[in-house]
Amino acid sequence: MDLQSIKNRFGIIGNAPALNHALNTAVQVAATDLTVLIVGESGVGKEVFSQIIHALSSRKHNPFIAVNCGAIPEGTIDSELFGHEKGAFTGAVDSRKGYFETVSGGTIFLDEIGEMPLGTQARLLRVLETGEFIRVGSSKVQKTDVRVIAATNRELLEFTQKGRFREDLYYRLSTVPIRVPSLRDRKEDILLLFRKFVVDFSERYKTIPVQLDDEAKQVLINYGWQGNVRELKNIAEQISVLSTNPQINATALSNFLPEKNKNRLPVLANQSHGGNDFSNEREILYKLFFDMKKDVTELKKMFLEILQNPSLAGSAANYTRDSLMNDFHNNGEIANNLNGGNNSNTAIQPTYLNQPSASNTQPMIITDEGIHQHEEIEESLNIMDKEKELIVKALKKHKGKRRDASLDLGISERTLYRKLKEYDIDE
Repeated sequence: MDLQSIKNRFGIIGNAPALNHALNTAVQVAATDLTVLIVGESGVGKEVFSQIIHALSSRKHNPFIAVNCGAIPEGTIDSELFGHEKGAFTGAVDSRKGYFETVSGGTIFLDEIGEMPLGTQARLLRVLETGEFIRVGSSKVQKTDVRVIAATNRELLEFTQKGRFREDLYYRLSTVPIRVPSLRDRKEDILLLFRKFVVDFSERYKTIPVQLDDEAKQVLINYGWQGNVRELKNIAEQISVLSTNPQINATALSNFLPEKNKNRLPVLANQSHGGNDFSNEREILYKLFFDMKKDVTELKKMFLEILQNPSLAGSAANYTRDSLMNDFHNNGEIANNLNGGNNSNTAIQPTYLNQPSASNTQPMIITDEGIHQHEEIEESLNIMDKEKELIVKALKKHKGKRRDASLDLGISERTLYRKLKEYDIDE
């Protein structure tokens, strides 16, 4: 079967070289039983490639099932995939077969494999290596003959380095990797796809197919398309339904494009434009934490150097904390006030006339009443504390909406739910 026939059969539109290469790889690997890992951004059509591989394989007359690993709760995914015995857990009122048992002889497509829990990854690795699995709550080893096709929109190799994905499973899955190109990498196909979508929607909604002028076509081609083909299809449907004029210019088209994605120019991470250009809000918070710690550390160092110098203790005792801080913010120096108004710009270099004894090593602070000893308490640098703090802030920002909060934090909604239980965060 030639490539164009496959495109017609599965509704694939486009002639970009990267797309054709991915299709050729899928056709070549279909006749084998090798495990395939399909990589690509959300909305590029990874599931279509899994259907192509199954339809062109010797298993085409056997079952095919697609499982979204990110949509199944962590506590039930083992039962869904491998089945369970009666009484294995609360609510298991009867035995149940899992997908690997019911689809034996066919193909199982594991979408969003990067969201699979580590415990389930170990079970999956055993199935791939030996074809064996055990139901939840059972001790009996069972056999299955299933071809596994996995897909992800994440970089799994980075996940392995962070301990979020098993390295042995990664290499076992990626026997044959297929990278589906994003819409931004196949700009020559954008107008073809858009034309196909608007014709389909005009037939469905009994409207006249919209047409783009030259400027609108350029806007469509240069748009970021973070949602790829899925986003393009949604925009085509909106225009087909909501547009009152079949002739669409650039201004009218821009009204249907999300504002936040209209200009997605790359910014180098090491460039500085006033210190405020960051890829997301989380990076801004991280920088704020580190800058605050740096400022606090410098203030501590300056106070301790002055207060531990006996020759300066007398004048420092009569100098209030508010005045000290005010001068520090005004010109960065506090030497003039402590030296009785001397206009010298030379910073004070402390000379330790008396070495602090072992029994009196606590630093001092200045108050309106004078100098007092205090015990220095280091701020917490625990990553889990900071993570919990960011989660609470994100939930408050989005008024408890988990989906919006998870997008803001850069994690999946299921991961956010697990973190809420882990940190006992009350929403």
